[in-house]
Parts: sequence; C-alpha cells; structure tokens
Amino acid sequence: QVQLVESGGGLVQAGGSLRLSCAASGRTSSTYAMGWFRQAPGQEREFVAAINRSGAATYYAASAKGRFTISRDNAKNTVYLQMNSLKPEDTAVYYCAARTDPFYSSLNYSRRYDYWGQGTQVTVSS
Repeated sequence: QVQLVESGGGLVQAGGSLRLSCAASGRTSSTYAMGWFRQAPGQEREFVAAINRSGAATYYAASAKGRFTISRDNAKNTVYLQMNSLKPEDTAVYYCAARTDPFYSSLNYSRRYDYWGQGTQVTVSS
C-alpha cells in the first residue's frame, strides 16, 4: 500500500502562486509515474500534470502548460506542483496520484492511477 498526503493549498488572488506538495509513504518503491489531477464543483476530475519515476520526463494538460511545473524529490518521496499566474478557473480540489505500472503512457487517464491522496483545496479569487 502507498499513502499520499497533499498539502500547500489555500486561498490566493488571481496572478498569484502556490506550491502543492504530495508526500508518499508505504511501499513507494512500487510506484512509477506520479500525477496531479483537479476537480472543480460539479465537474469531472481532470488531468493537470504528470512526471515519470526519475523526474526527467513531464507531461502537462494544455491548461497547465507554461504556468505549472511538476517536479519530484525521490529522496524525500515527495512530488510538487508549482502553480504560477493562477486564474479563478484554477479553483478546484487538487489530487495527487501514483501509478504502479512502469509504462509512461496514458498519463491523463485517472483510471491508470492506483493510489490517490485526499486532496487539497485551491481557491483563486478574482
């Protein structure tokens, strides 16, 4: 089992920045790609960004590209999401997720992820 705990959410004004963290514990050696997803009220969960096991490869949703940066520190078993130039439409609960298959593909499909955190709220005011 792998446990994921997100932190770093909060209330920020449009144009501001936040850095989310996702701390993994348990059988972290069984995980490969990590991803961030978000879900706004009344909407489906959507992909934000993903990173491979080494951290050398990243993949972003169009809405995140150029504004968000995903990174990981394997020594700390932590994945980060740096979010800059935030917009009100970025308001959502942000979830961290981990995959146990070694394939770096279909990164935007939530069903391909095996473990999920409880989420952290990000609210961007206009």
